[in-house]
Amino acid sequence: MPEQAMEIPTIDFRDLEGENRSKAMEILHDACENWGFFQVQNHGVDGKLMEKVKQLVDQHYEENLKESFYQSETAKKLNKKENPSDVDWESSFFIRHRPTSNIHQIPNLPQGFSKTIDEYVAELIKLAEKLANLMCENLGLDESFIKEAFSGKEGPAVGTKVAKYPKCPEPELVRGLREHTDAGGIILLLQDDQVPGLEFLKNGEWFQIPPSRNNTIFVNIGDQVEVLTNGRYKSTLHRVMADKNGSRLSIATFYNPAGDAVITPASELLYPHSYTFGDYLQLYSATKFADKGKRFETMKELAKGSNGFHA
Repeated sequence: MPEQAMEIPTIDFRDLEGENRSKAMEILHDACENWGFFQVQNHGVDGKLMEKVKQLVDQHYEENLKESFYQSETAKKLNKKENPSDVDWESSFFIRHRPTSNIHQIPNLPQGFSKTIDEYVAELIKLAEKLANLMCENLGLDESFIKEAFSGKEGPAVGTKVAKYPKCPEPELVRGLREHTDAGGIILLLQDDQVPGLEFLKNGEWFQIPPSRNNTIFVNIGDQVEVLTNGRYKSTLHRVMADKNGSRLSIATFYNPAGDAVITPASELLYPHSYTFGDYLQLYSATKFADKGKRFETMKELAKGSNGFHA
């Protein structure tokens, strides 16, 4: 178990509109580059809508999923003190929103669930795209780069994993969710405001992420953002610990590339390549005492041309 909770980088969207903008942008850049996760406040998503989403998810779990979970093979194995290392102590389902929705195929949803989740996700998409634009700005890219990279024929893909991590009688034998990074793009998490369990790996240690209060949304970066940024921004290992005393709520919305999106690192963020060392030395002899970053940029430009460089 981790020894301490961490002070999570926090982006206050109000700061992005005033004199504190540059500082907020620095915090965002550092969080993406060195943490792989952060939280956002005053983000514009309606707080009452967020609470209603949580209420409806809890209602659906209590009425339709709780009993069947505790009768599942996972629960039976744990009751026998077996160690089901290849399973997760979670009750979950996935809603696809874009490009096409499957919400009407999910049985027994409470009245108003579909309308509420659609309104909530529409606001989250706006937030995800704001964050994508800000990330691009910090990296010196066109602000639409991530959105365009994620867009297939019908735009980016969006879906929500709805999960409950039920009270666990033997939390030392099983994880709520095993260690992993997220495959996609930008993940926006509406999580429990009371029960802990989420942990992220930083500097070789697992740190607890505290429950989210005051309408805070937790954000983490997926593998495809790491690829698009050529490793500048990092996806980070995380997990959920099972809990003996509480049932944890997790509603994670994924702003992902479309299935047919072709993922390629931004050329502006790549090191120069496809040149000979002799060509590099030729430039180096004239720029040895200059900034190497500028030298790399010059090599990239020269490699595009035909001046003896090999593209």
